[in-house]
Amino acid sequence: MPPRAAKPSWLSDALLFAAGAAVATVALLAFANPFAQPEGYYDDGAAPSSGSGSGTPSLRGGGGAARTFYDDPALAYAVDRPITGWDEKRAGWLRAHPEFASDDVERVLMVSGSQPTPCRSPGGDHTLLRLLKNKADYCRLHGVQLLYNMALLRPSMDRYWAKIPVIRAAMVAHPEAEWVWWVDSDAVFTDMDFRLPLRRYRAHNLVVHGWPSLVFEAQASSWTSLNAGVFLIRNCQWSLDFMDAWAAMGPDSPDYQRWGAVLKSTFKDKVFDESDDQSALVYMLMQKGSRPWRDKVFLESDYYFEGYWAEIVGRLGNMTDRYEAMERRPGAAALRRRHAEREHAEYAAARNAALAGAGLAETGVHGWRRPFVTHFTGCQPCSGQRNEHYSGDSCDQGIRRALNFADDQVLRAYGFRHAGPLSDDVQPLPFDYPAKAVTS
Repeated sequence: MPPRAAKPSWLSDALLFAAGAAVATVALLAFANPFAQPEGYYDDGAAPSSGSGSGTPSLRGGGGAARTFYDDPALAYAVDRPITGWDEKRAGWLRAHPEFASDDVERVLMVSGSQPTPCRSPGGDHTLLRLLKNKADYCRLHGVQLLYNMALLRPSMDRYWAKIPVIRAAMVAHPEAEWVWWVDSDAVFTDMDFRLPLRRYRAHNLVVHGWPSLVFEAQASSWTSLNAGVFLIRNCQWSLDFMDAWAAMGPDSPDYQRWGAVLKSTFKDKVFDESDDQSALVYMLMQKGSRPWRDKVFLESDYYFEGYWAEIVGRLGNMTDRYEAMERRPGAAALRRRHAEREHAEYAAARNAALAGAGLAETGVHGWRRPFVTHFTGCQPCSGQRNEHYSGDSCDQGIRRALNFADDQVLRAYGFRHAGPLSDDVQPLPFDYPAKAVTS
C-alpha cells in the first residue's frame, strides 16, 4: 500500500493550540472566584444561573444569585463606618428577594440583649432568662422576629450606649425588616393581645414613649420627658444618619466629658454628669435647629408603649379580675372557648373589641386595660445596683408579678395558670374558664 500522506504542520499546530486553549478555559472557570468584582458590585443585576443538571445547588434555590450591597467590600456593619445610599441598597436587595417585599406587611425585628458576662446579683441570670422568655412568647404570638444580643459590638460604647451598634448591625443584617424594635432587657410585655399600631407611624421614622409638650414646648425640660429604653426605628437612611448624630454625644466623641456637663446643666433633674443616651436624645429633639429630626419623631403617650413599673404592678391583680369578669358576661362564651395557640391573633382581636363594652378600653393610671409594656427602669435585676429609691423586695416582687401576669396569658392556651401572682407553681384550668372557677 502506498504510504499515508502526512498532515500539514499548520493543521497540527492549530489542533494543539485549540486543545490547550480549552484546557486553560476549564481551569480558569474552575478556580475563578464567582464573587470577584473587578468593576465593583451590582445593586440588582442578576448573575448567570448555575443551570439545571449541574449538580451544584443555587444559593437561591435555582434562580441565580443577584448582586446586592452584601457584595460591596466597602460596606461595614460597624458603627464607625458611615453608610450612604442605604434606601437604594435596601430597595435593590428587596428586588432581588421579592418574597420579602410586600406593601401589606411591615416586618418588625425586635432587638434586645444583656451583658456577655454572668450577673453579679443572685438570681439575676434566672430573671434575665424569664425576661427573655417573655419577649420570645410575645414574638411567637405576633410573628415578630427576635434578635437577642449578648456581645458588645463596640466595647467603648457600653451600658446604655451599647444599643446603637447593635441596632445598626441589625439593620444591615435584616434588610427585610422595615422596623427595628429596641426593647430593654428589663421590660416586660404585660399585654400579649396588643399589636403595634404601625399604620399610626407611617409618616415617622422613630417612635419613643414620651410627651411632646414636655420635649418640644416646655421651658425647662426634663431628661425623663421620654424613655429611650423601648423604641421603634425605621430601617432607612434617615435612621442611620440620626443614630450617627445621636452617637456623636456618646463615649466615642472627643467631647464626651463636655456633653455630660452640658446635659447636667440643661436638665435640672439630672443628678449625674455623664452623657447618657436618653438625655442626649431629649437634648437633640429640644434644640431649635432639630426640625429635620422632630418631623420624623413620634412621641407616643396614648398607651403604655412602655410604662413605669411602680405605677403598674400594684394594679395587675385587679386587671386580672376585671378581664375575667368581662369573659363571664352574657354573650362572651366565644372569648372563653379553648383554641390552638396559632389562633391567638383572632381571639386577641375579639378580646380587644370587647374591652370598651366592659369599661376596660382606657389605658394609663386611670384605666384598666392591660399595660402593653411594663418597664422596670432603675431595678437593675442583673447587676443589683438598683436605684436607691427602690427596695429589693419592691423590684424583685414587681418583676415576678409582671412576668407571672404575662405568663398566665400564654399558659392559658396550654390549659394552665400560675397558682398565685408570686407563685412558681401552676395549676390546670377547668373547661369554660373563667366561667368556672379554678379549684385548688
